[in-house]
Parts: sequence; C-alpha cells; structure tokens
Amino acid sequence: MSLFLSVFVFWLVASVLMGVCFVLSMKGQWAREKASPYECGFDPMLSARSSFSLRFFLLGVLFLVFDVEVVMVVPILFVLYGGVEAVGVVCLVGFLHVLTIGCLYERRDGSMDWVSEL
Repeated sequence: MSLFLSVFVFWLVASVLMGVCFVLSMKGQWAREKASPYECGFDPMLSARSSFSLRFFLLGVLFLVFDVEVVMVVPILFVLYGGVEAVGVVCLVGFLHVLTIGCLYERRDGSMDWVSEL
C-alpha cells in the first residue's frame, strides 16, 4: 500500500507541475514585434537577407581554431611539468609545429588582415 501511495503522490505532484507550466506558458495576444525574435540592432520588420561580413566570420573561425589548440596545449604542459618524458616532449613539439605552420599559412594567405580584400 505504501508503494501505491508514493506513486500516486508522485503522479499528483507531477500533474500539478505540468498544469502550472502549461498555464504559465500560454501566450496572449501580442503585437507582431513582440512575438518576433529579438536581435540587437536589427529591425525585425525588414528583409531577413542582410549583408554579412565574410572577413569577420573568417577571423572568428580562426580565433576559435587557435583558441581550442591553445586550450589543448595547457594540460600537456601541466603533465610535462610533473615528469618529462621523451614521447610527451615529441608530441608537444609536433603539435606546436603544426600550430605554427597553420598560423604562418593563414598569415601569408592574408586571412588575418582585417582591411585587405578577399
């Protein structure tokens, strides 16, 4: 009987919470602007097609790539601080070598220059 009572109480509490959430989530009669998604600096009533800075996108992607690579290097440095092993040093040097080559390639390619044309 105790199991039945606890399951019933659990079901009752869950039903009440679902009902409260349903009532609170009902939408009223809002204006068109209030129901539209908010984007700072953009008029929601204009066309969805707008110019997008490809330069900004490329720099953002480069930042993310190099930021993730630096985040991967930091734990390796802490591991190497505890005890230097030849395999760990070789892996770290190889990883930094690939990171440096990628950075130099992007620099030579002009992807890191803000004012140059694509």
